[in-house]
Amino acid sequence: MADQSKPYFSVESARKPSSRKPNSLTPESKFWRSFKNSEPTSGLILPVTSFDFSPNHPFDLAAACSTSLHLFDGSSLSPKSHSPLSSFTDVAYSPSFRCDGALLAAGGESGLVQVFNPLSSGHAIRRLRAHSRPVRVVRFPRVADKLHLFSAGDDALLSYWDVSTESTLLSFPAAHRDYIRACSPSPIAADVIATGSYDHSVKVWDVRMSPDSNQVCTFTHGNPVESVLFLPSGGLIATAGGNSVKIWDVIAGGRLLHTMESHNKTVTSICLGRVGNEGAGSCGESRILSVSIDGYLKVFDFAAFKITHTVRYPAQLLSVGFSPSGLSRVVGTSNGVIYVGKKKVKEVALEKVGGEIDRSLPEPEKRVLRPTHYRYFDRGQSEKPSESDHVVKRPKKLNLAEHDKLLKKFRHRDALVSALNTRKPYSIVAVLEDLVARRKLLKCIANLDVNELGLLFRFLQRNATKPRYARFLMGLAKRVLEIRAKDVQSSEELRFYMQNLKCLVKEELRIQHSLQEIQGMLSPLLVIAGR
Repeated sequence: MADQSKPYFSVESARKPSSRKPNSLTPESKFWRSFKNSEPTSGLILPVTSFDFSPNHPFDLAAACSTSLHLFDGSSLSPKSHSPLSSFTDVAYSPSFRCDGALLAAGGESGLVQVFNPLSSGHAIRRLRAHSRPVRVVRFPRVADKLHLFSAGDDALLSYWDVSTESTLLSFPAAHRDYIRACSPSPIAADVIATGSYDHSVKVWDVRMSPDSNQVCTFTHGNPVESVLFLPSGGLIATAGGNSVKIWDVIAGGRLLHTMESHNKTVTSICLGRVGNEGAGSCGESRILSVSIDGYLKVFDFAAFKITHTVRYPAQLLSVGFSPSGLSRVVGTSNGVIYVGKKKVKEVALEKVGGEIDRSLPEPEKRVLRPTHYRYFDRGQSEKPSESDHVVKRPKKLNLAEHDKLLKKFRHRDALVSALNTRKPYSIVAVLEDLVARRKLLKCIANLDVNELGLLFRFLQRNATKPRYARFLMGLAKRVLEIRAKDVQSSEELRFYMQNLKCLVKEELRIQHSLQEIQGMLSPLLVIAGR
């Protein structure tokens, strides 16, 4: 029987090979595709509700699953020896590391908030009691504050704790009108936090202000809020609820900047990721990673307001996390699988100095291939040319229309019928003029059957009086009547087309006579006006 205390890691979902050429991928697509899959291990099928990475090296991972917190080593993402932390009597929620990674807090279904030392045994060192219903979100401040903690839950209560004394410093018993299921501390202020609720609202709180004015601003997402995220600047907030992720400007009082609606079902979790970073402390561009129960992970560039990458998973997704090192991402599902993607990093000569990876050592130069070596002639199409090479490019293959292919094969009648079926006047006229140049038009018309002749008459009826084609098509209509007069008399459909064509010609002649009369009246006036 499988171990029922551990979720299991699995390979990311297999995708069909992209039809695009590798050279057509953007640098960002190449970055996200560089995350390789982990090896699967079996375990119990239980929902993985949330993740949190330690902010310090080696960036350990904590995952909430059932009644335990599971700890994984940040470098290998293998379970730690003292994992899991099982001091919960019921379901555990929302693990959160302190800013120095020395403490780990989490909420539970019983309403108890527990604080652990992630490096020691699984016994809680602090138990904080203030909530009467499940505590769904627990967060340490993200800046240098080692004493305080935020918690909120289904009792709509937001609490601000002093962890050392296990006492509540501030409490907001009616912070929202429904369950609080999301919160995010500010990245620039230890006293500011944003909360999201199933009452569709998002509120920003500042615990430094007076008790009557702690609420800085509030705005409505439009759906039950599942996740809230402060963006790195501290002035923008991303909220997830329903099938949309929205970006808000907090400094402007909660002004909506953009709505991303690329998911088909409820968005369950969002987190921050960085593009281009291969280690802690590197400065990559930030992206929002969102997951949904539709099985998709989306990467959203909130600076350009566009989706830059998508990954499909074979399960409903409940949680997502991205390592501060930029080398791994994790996705939790409703059936207890943790999908792990590790970034492929080329490490030729690496040394660890004080827990950090020293990448300053030079890489050996790649051997230059010369014509004296057989590998020079066996490089393949993937080899890029050097500056001294003369590149011979293949001419691009033209995508010819069906009638053009038939004309190249000298199947003149079939080419004419194919063009008539397209119902594109410019293509049909081009084919007719080509057949005139080849002196095959009259022969093709003579060989058309009644149905194909109907296509030709329908085209003449609709386009013969258009100024662009009139000179050519009126002469063609006359010759068609001379060649196929018997067929026109014997077919009621063809007679109908000819009657319509006759009416159109009469109307066109009447218009031309009217224009000539107007021209005759205007000419003397123009002559007088010109004197």
